[in-house]
Amino acid sequence: MKIAVVALGKIGLPLAVQFAKKGHHVIGCDVNPKTVELVNAGTEPFPGEAHLDTYMKEVVGSGHLTATTDTTSAVAESEAVVIVVPLFVDNDGVPDFGWMDEATENIAAGLKPGTLVSYETTLPVGTTRNRFAKALEKGSGLVAGKDFHLVFSPERVLTGRVFADLRKYPKLVGGINETSTAAGVKFYEAVLDFDDRPDLTEKNGVWDLGTSEASEMAKLAETTYRDVNIALANQFAIFAEGANIDIAKVIAASNSQPYSHIHQPGIAVGGHCIPIYPRFYLWNDPEATVVRAAREANAGMPAHAVSLLSSALGSLQGKKVVVLGISYRGGVKESAFSGVFGTVTALKAQGADVVVHDPMYTDEESTRLGFTPYALGGSVDAVILQADHAEYKSLTSKDFPGVKAVVDGRRAMNPANFAGVDFRVIGAPAR
Repeated sequence: MKIAVVALGKIGLPLAVQFAKKGHHVIGCDVNPKTVELVNAGTEPFPGEAHLDTYMKEVVGSGHLTATTDTTSAVAESEAVVIVVPLFVDNDGVPDFGWMDEATENIAAGLKPGTLVSYETTLPVGTTRNRFAKALEKGSGLVAGKDFHLVFSPERVLTGRVFADLRKYPKLVGGINETSTAAGVKFYEAVLDFDDRPDLTEKNGVWDLGTSEASEMAKLAETTYRDVNIALANQFAIFAEGANIDIAKVIAASNSQPYSHIHQPGIAVGGHCIPIYPRFYLWNDPEATVVRAAREANAGMPAHAVSLLSSALGSLQGKKVVVLGISYRGGVKESAFSGVFGTVTALKAQGADVVVHDPMYTDEESTRLGFTPYALGGSVDAVILQADHAEYKSLTSKDFPGVKAVVDGRRAMNPANFAGVDFRVIGAPAR
């Protein structure tokens, strides 16, 4: 089968490689010529994705994966098209469809009868049918569900472990009609493998959700649930700090119940899922007060971390503070919606001199993001841990000459390594 994958980012490229590993001929499409050049050379364009470098060299070398900037031509050659173009929201929570609309226009221009089109980018409920079906019809002159198949099948993976997650989690598929859904199920059964999961209510594999709306809702439900759960943990943590309770022990005890799972608290998780997808749901359901309150609670955690630091140091005016971690989570080079931005903003609002460190970013990359780079060993007054990179677990006070206070926003550092320092952890009593 010949497949076009549109957008070779941190989800799209591993997907393209996975399809190629199954013996299909894949054309990866991206607007960035440098990305296309690197892929065609068999060179991984970003670090941190397990097995990507090895697998990509194999499938590029065998001719099963090529890349191009010409999406329309790639679609014209393909039997299936998978779209993984980013979708964001503006400051008012309104989805910005600009990139998605442009990609859809390019796809429509090359669309031919019999092709399957699958959107994997997380979308508000109803978008596949009410927006993209119409745009594809307008640009191609074909009828969705009759001349070509159209489905929504959300990505359910985390960067850094995409290949493992593709095997671990059921692939959800819903189309705009029964024939589209059937075509989508058949396609994903041909391009994916699945682990045995006796814990699931159904056999692990491709799950038919019936409609594109149900499939869209399933992704929003699971990410919004996580956001609400994290917000609850964060509010527990803030209360626990004042009540001289270690919330980690409370959560561990609560999670021992078979019906309970509470996330660990911390500085708000970023990336494209948790901060964004609940806002897609709110766009559909603006009366969802619980969802709105959770999003606000999580967005406020960077400011809370700074408040813990000011409690330890008093005024932050003129104090040199290093924020550890640009990435939104440990081991992944991705700054989208990271807690670093809110943390730096809150520190600067209190007059702190802020520097930033991340082992995955060069000084030049850090500067381009608007930060002042910091090298371990430089004198500072305080530290806030924002991302739980493995490299941070072994740090000590010797790495931060002059440090007087530390706020660990991820429970990733060892307090014993900071003897004589005011070491605070979100959700734990001050020590």
